[in-house]
Amino acid sequence: MLKEFKEFAMRGNVVDMAVGIIIGAAFGSIIKSLVSDIIMPPIGLLLGKVDFSNLFIVLKGRGASYATLAEAQTAGAVTLNYGMFTNTIISFIIVAFVVFLVIKNVNRLKKEAPAQPTTKECPYCLSAIPIKAKLCAFCTSSLEPKKP
Repeated sequence: MLKEFKEFAMRGNVVDMAVGIIIGAAFGSIIKSLVSDIIMPPIGLLLGKVDFSNLFIVLKGRGASYATLAEAQTAGAVTLNYGMFTNTIISFIIVAFVVFLVIKNVNRLKKEAPAQPTTKECPYCLSAIPIKAKLCAFCTSSLEPKKP
């Protein structure tokens, strides 16, 4: 059983998947930083100095209003954090777009295998006939080599 598990774990696609998950987790943290630290501040500035992470609605809480989400949560208020959700959606869109660009460029780098021919030329009448043909459909010549 241990031998079977070792064969399974060392199979190429399992190792590739593990590497993909690890790289994906690291990539996710990079994208999170990109969204929260680089992209969202200019968008918030363009929209009137709005910090999306602090957009929330108090559903139930002690006090009428709170300046920040952290302040509301510290006070024990129940909040609907639509700003954080907006950040998450933008992050997802960026990740999806970057993955699209990476896959598109990787596919462009792959060399396409030459297509296998589906026809051959009849040596007698020079017509195009299927590869597996034993007789030419045009001149009815035998296409199999003659046996000695």
